[in-house]
Amino acid sequence: MFLEIPVNHKDNLGWIEVITGSMFSGKTEELIRRLRRAQIARQNVEIFKPAIDNRYAENHVVSHDANQIPSIVVEKAEDILRHVDLETVQVVGIDEAQFFDNNIIDVANELANNGLRVIIAGLDMDYRGKPFGPMPFLMAIAEYVTKVHAVCMETGNLAHYSYRKTDDDDLILVGEKQVYVPLSRAAFVKAMSRKKKV
Repeated sequence: MFLEIPVNHKDNLGWIEVITGSMFSGKTEELIRRLRRAQIARQNVEIFKPAIDNRYAENHVVSHDANQIPSIVVEKAEDILRHVDLETVQVVGIDEAQFFDNNIIDVANELANNGLRVIIAGLDMDYRGKPFGPMPFLMAIAEYVTKVHAVCMETGNLAHYSYRKTDDDDLILVGEKQVYVPLSRAAFVKAMSRKKKV
């Protein structure tokens, strides 16, 4: 379990936390948990998600378990900076960061450098098992990285991969259990080789 780091008032610098893993691993659930704890501590929190993620609710970050927290929808990473008042906001949450372009890296750094705690959740790999968008860079600059795991739907082991059940080969395809299934490495390799044979 991640424990919040006490704020260093002397240095007055923030930090970046990244929560990552496959689909259905609890990334958004953990993001919401950390943000709610910050709210309980009476910290001012702003939460963002990309406009492309409209699966559950338009103005809320929603986990697969239906937990939710109000959020601001943004088209691009730079829009986050326009919504954050550096004088009053202490914590920024960002969900589905893999859908942003690489500008999210500069945005996260700017917020942390201005004393904010930045909590980012996103997929580490795409449906092909390749690093997804800006996530590897965000993990590199983060002070704290938490990798969560789903349960493989074939083996019961830890799942690291988000296997796409359809033949759609677009890199970004927002979907749920009808489109994706979490798989372990062994199950993912087998599934991908079966797909190649078809």
